[in-house]
Amino acid sequence: MTKHLPSKTEMYKALIERNSAYEGIFYAAIKTTGVFCRPTCFARKPKEENIEYFSTIKEALDNGYRPCKKCTPLLKKGETPDWIKEIIEMVNSGKTQKLKDYELKNMGIDPVKLRRWFKQNYGITFQSYLRSLRINDAFGRIKLGDKVTSLAFESGYNSVSGFTDQFKKTTGFSPSDSKSKYVVNVIRIATPLGPMLAGATEQGVCLLEFTDRKMLETQIKRLKKYFNSEFLTAENKYIKQLDVELKEYFAGKRIKFDVPLVFPGTEFQMKVWKELLNVPFGKTRSYKEQAVALKNENGIRAVAKANGDNRISILIPCHRIIGSDGSLTGYGGGVERKKWLLEHERKVISS
Repeated sequence: MTKHLPSKTEMYKALIERNSAYEGIFYAAIKTTGVFCRPTCFARKPKEENIEYFSTIKEALDNGYRPCKKCTPLLKKGETPDWIKEIIEMVNSGKTQKLKDYELKNMGIDPVKLRRWFKQNYGITFQSYLRSLRINDAFGRIKLGDKVTSLAFESGYNSVSGFTDQFKKTTGFSPSDSKSKYVVNVIRIATPLGPMLAGATEQGVCLLEFTDRKMLETQIKRLKKYFNSEFLTAENKYIKQLDVELKEYFAGKRIKFDVPLVFPGTEFQMKVWKELLNVPFGKTRSYKEQAVALKNENGIRAVAKANGDNRISILIPCHRIIGSDGSLTGYGGGVERKKWLLEHERKVISS
C-alpha cells in the first residue's frame, strides 16, 4: 500500500533543510545518480527536477534505485549497527566494567569511531555510558540493601570516596540517599519515523518522544522536577519491553500496549491523558468530542493544550485527536508523522 506523500515542494524543502521530522515519510531518488536517500542525507542536493519521491524503500528498490552509502536508508535512523550491539551486549551482560582503548583495538574496534557513534546517538562518550551503567547498577543494588563499601570496589573504583563523588555527580544525590530517590533510565530507540528518546522509572515508562521535538528538553526538565531525579543512560526492564512492543506496533502486529505507564502531571492533565487511552486503535476523535468525553465541553482549548503536553507519544495516542473539520493539527512530532501513524493504523485494521 502506497502511503500519502506530501507535495513535491514540501518534500524538496524538507530535503534541502535535512528535516528529521520527515524521516520515514518519504525517500528521495536521484535520477542522475541512481541512488535513493533519506530526507536527512548530507550529500550534495540535486536540482528539483532530478528527483522522484517514494513512500517506501521497496518502491525505490522496485524502480531500480540503490541505497545511498552516506545516509544508509536501509537502516532506521538511529538504528544500532551490529558491531555496536556486540559491545553493548557484552557490557550489559556484566562481562566487563571498563574497556580501555587498547582493549577495543585488540577487538578490532576503532575507539575514535566508537566515541563518535555514542556522542552522536546518546549524547555522551562511550566511557560516560559505561559509568552510567555502573552507577545505575549500584543504585539498584543499594535500594535492595547492598553496602556502599563493597559496591564501590565491585564497580571498579579504587576508593569509596571516588565512587561516592562520581555517584553524586551522576545522580545528583549521595549513595546513602538512594533508598528514598528515583532514577529515570533513558535510551534512544530507532523507529521507522526516526529515533525516539525513551525513559522509564522502576514503575514504568514515563517518556517517549521523537528526539527532534522542540518540547523535549522542557519535558525532561519537568520529569526531573516531578521525580526529583536525574536521567541515566541505561536500559531497564520496562525500556526493553517498550522496545519490543514498539517494533510489533510498527510491524502491524500490535494494537494495544501492555508496558506500564507513569505520567505525573496536574489532576486535569492526567484526566486528559487517561481519556486518550480510550481512543481505539485506528480511530480518531475531534478535540471537541474529547472535551465532551471529559465532561469539559467548554474547555476545548484546555483539552488541546493538555494533549500537547503528553510526553508519551504513540502509547498515549494524542495523534488520534484531530480537528472538527478533519484537519491534522497539533502534534508535537510533526503533522506528517501524525498522518503516517493514522494511515498505518487504518491499514492494520483494514487488513
